[in-house]
Amino acid sequence: MVRGLHEAGVALVSTGGSAALIEGLGLPVTRVEELTGFPECLDGRVKTLHPRVHAGILADRRLDSHVEQLADLGVEPFDLVVSNLYPFTQTVRSGAGPDECVEQIDIGGPSMVRAAAKNHPSVAIVTSPARYDDVLAAVAAGGFTLAQRQALAAEAFVHTATYDVHVASWMGNVLTDTSDGSGFPAWVGATWDKAAVLRYGEN
Repeated sequence: MVRGLHEAGVALVSTGGSAALIEGLGLPVTRVEELTGFPECLDGRVKTLHPRVHAGILADRRLDSHVEQLADLGVEPFDLVVSNLYPFTQTVRSGAGPDECVEQIDIGGPSMVRAAAKNHPSVAIVTSPARYDDVLAAVAAGGFTLAQRQALAAEAFVHTATYDVHVASWMGNVLTDTSDGSGFPAWVGATWDKAAVLRYGEN
């Protein structure tokens, strides 16, 4: 996907490992610390939580005042955000200890995803590799339509909501007192996908 974006003239901005992968492909990429002027810190816990990132994502370019503020601040707007969240659920399933599981709770990723999804009139948000071909098709067509950005935004909020439910359910079972003898966690949640539409009501 990144090669296709580059060939279409898209400027790439990325963090740590992803930036190294892009550089390894021989493609130009701006590391996020170059964009923000602030180094990645705290073992990677803080990378993208910066106004130069979030202002560029959240600016509603339908509003002249937002466009003018970006210009005054010297902030470039983003047209597209692609984010794959840390593999929290997979880490839990691997039998990892609490500290390792906590370290795989993504903070910056969901923040960018939610920001881009909120600002879908101006920004497209992609949260699944299954959508990468759609990205290239949209770029070739001149960009995502509003309807496409709306659908991606809804998908993104479902994605982050499901992610948070997994984190909260794990914490309600592992990090919360469950010594009441009931055998139930303090909290458990779930999200549901529609599988089929029934012809008649069912109990």
